[in-house]
Amino acid sequence: MAAKPRRILLKLSGEALGGRAARGIDSEALVRIATEIKRAWSQGVQIGVVVGGGNIWRGALDRGHAIDRVTADYMGMLATVINALALQDVLEDMGVPTRVQTAIEIAKLAEAYIRRRAVRHLEKRRVVIFGGGTGNPYFTTDTAAALRAVEIEADVLLKATQVDGVYTDDPKTNSRAKRLGKVTFMEAIRRRLRVMDATALTLCMENRMPVAVFSLTVPGNIAKAAIGQKVGTSITE
Repeated sequence: MAAKPRRILLKLSGEALGGRAARGIDSEALVRIATEIKRAWSQGVQIGVVVGGGNIWRGALDRGHAIDRVTADYMGMLATVINALALQDVLEDMGVPTRVQTAIEIAKLAEAYIRRRAVRHLEKRRVVIFGGGTGNPYFTTDTAAALRAVEIEADVLLKATQVDGVYTDDPKTNSRAKRLGKVTFMEAIRRRLRVMDATALTLCMENRMPVAVFSLTVPGNIAKAAIGQKVGTSITE
């Protein structure tokens, strides 16, 4: 088993909060994910979370046809804030101290993102949920997760997905796709393995931020990955 991480950054897709429909916020899915985070938090690991907003709005889909791309991306950032607030509320009900920080200032709902304050919250055993992406259009929440992981000096970026790791091709459309136990950043970029966008992968590679990709649907996976146990696919130098 690898060394137990001191601090992790967990990336969740917005679709995960939408349950089977991958739309809106499904209460059952929300509680299940919060329970998994609490289990990991109970292990003594400091946890930062970046959540997507695809269950509510995905800015890149419109591509400027009806709504300007920049405006659409800002709408997506607001969707991530909605998800962050929902996750915070359930975690707090479970007794997990939580803070939401957003890249877009919404003073009545959450703190503005300040790196030093975020680190201080983590040191005080509070789960910090980062909403609003990077605060800039044209960047995905994968890139936001990579950025926050580097900024808070996490030991690993954990990407919880709907599949159990990185495959050579899309396993939903190609039955011959094989799951990879380990892959390098350069290989993931060169082969376009779709695990994260190229900007996020490059940011992790340049800052030596290891990434673990695993299934969110398997109970206990987040807690296992949080303490350094092998789950899914590892992406390293």
